[in-house]
Amino acid sequence: MELFVVLLFALVVVAGTATVRAVLKDGHGHHPVVRSTESWSAGNLPSEPFTSSLAWYLPGSRVQ
Repeated sequence: MELFVVLLFALVVVAGTATVRAVLKDGHGHHPVVRSTESWSAGNLPSEPFTSSLAWYLPGSRVQ
């Protein structure tokens, strides 16, 4: 039983150390700013909201 506790403790220490090393290596979660040089566009998205295309389905809506 003592062997199991020692192995479990060692596993916790190794996992904790690996986690701390991974966070430090990653730069504490800081990532470089993404820079965009192209202008923004919506591509081929529709020009009206999705819910307006469901006007015939929504209860209480008035379809003209």
